[in-house]
Amino acid sequence: MSDGVKEPVAAPFLLRVAGVLIGCLTALLGLGYFVLAGAALGAFLLWPRTRRRAHALLASGARRLTGVERWRRSVFFHDAFPEHRASDQQILRYLAARTYSGLLCAVVVGLVDFGAVLAGIFAVSLTRSPSMAWVDVLSQVVLGGTLLFLAVQGLRALTDQDARLARECFGPSERELLRRRIDELATSRAAVVQAVDVERRRVERDLHDGVQQRLVALAMLLGRARRGRTPERADALLEQAHKEAQEVLTELREVAWRVYPTALDSLGLREALGGVSERSAIPVRMEYDVPEPLPAAVETAAYFVVSEAVTNAAKHSSADEVHVRVHGSGTALTVVVRDTGAGGADPAGSGLTGLHSRVAALDGTLRVDSPLGGPTTITAELPCA
Repeated sequence: MSDGVKEPVAAPFLLRVAGVLIGCLTALLGLGYFVLAGAALGAFLLWPRTRRRAHALLASGARRLTGVERWRRSVFFHDAFPEHRASDQQILRYLAARTYSGLLCAVVVGLVDFGAVLAGIFAVSLTRSPSMAWVDVLSQVVLGGTLLFLAVQGLRALTDQDARLARECFGPSERELLRRRIDELATSRAAVVQAVDVERRRVERDLHDGVQQRLVALAMLLGRARRGRTPERADALLEQAHKEAQEVLTELREVAWRVYPTALDSLGLREALGGVSERSAIPVRMEYDVPEPLPAAVETAAYFVVSEAVTNAAKHSSADEVHVRVHGSGTALTVVVRDTGAGGADPAGSGLTGLHSRVAALDGTLRVDSPLGGPTTITAELPCA
């Protein structure tokens, strides 16, 4: 793995076999505990006044035996479980299921050993009596091979069940958590690459369909002004060209802000969001409560969440007003954008998909609540640590 992250190595085969065999012994301990504890606490478990205390004592002993099982999974299977406090019900359920599966595993191991002894006896008898019919030899080999295959598959299934029971009680192991994290990072990286490509295409479309067409119109106006026959006509065309140039500058500035707002670097998030409010076609009420400076990546993601949400509300939702609330708690930044529009926003749309990818790249979450009839609420939670 890259970036200096080393994935835990799976335990060797022989070590896991030893873990399975020791699991058979710990299952006997569990069975003995339930028998002795049931005999000692059975009456107290049935009496309502002492039931809670007896149940706590039963769970306390079961928790110690469960600690042995946790040690076995850690030593022989290299399962490093993070700290997880299981309830008494989970502990008792795990120990009971582990006792059952461990004893069943002991039975299967015993059958395998018994089959190995029979195979040895058969091999010895075959060397002493080579005149045995080949049909008998073949039938014995097929039968033994089939039984061996079934026994091995049974052991494998019981070993998988043992791991599943441990995950249900102790939580996912560090290896499994790391694998999940790797999958999440791979998914978010692909989503970010796709979002960047979509954003580039949108910028190219804005430049081609907007700015470029206005520049062509500006050039035509200037050309007509140069060919004007009268000064009055030329002045009118120049005035029109001047207005067109101002509109081109405004649209070019909008495109530049959609790529990256320079105000974030010079003025900060609060002023950059104020620029979003000023440029919005509908009124925007802003609440900003962030006591501490934010990481640059968090500021950028928060800005684009607000900018995209306000733009969508102005273009598609027929909203009369947008309410933006930005709140920081030191460890996380929460951005809530709510409009008064008709709702029905599609979370799978290109704009919201890009926001999902941008927020997910920072291990944040983005939720879109947009029922038909409105209102539309977009909530982004961005970790700051």
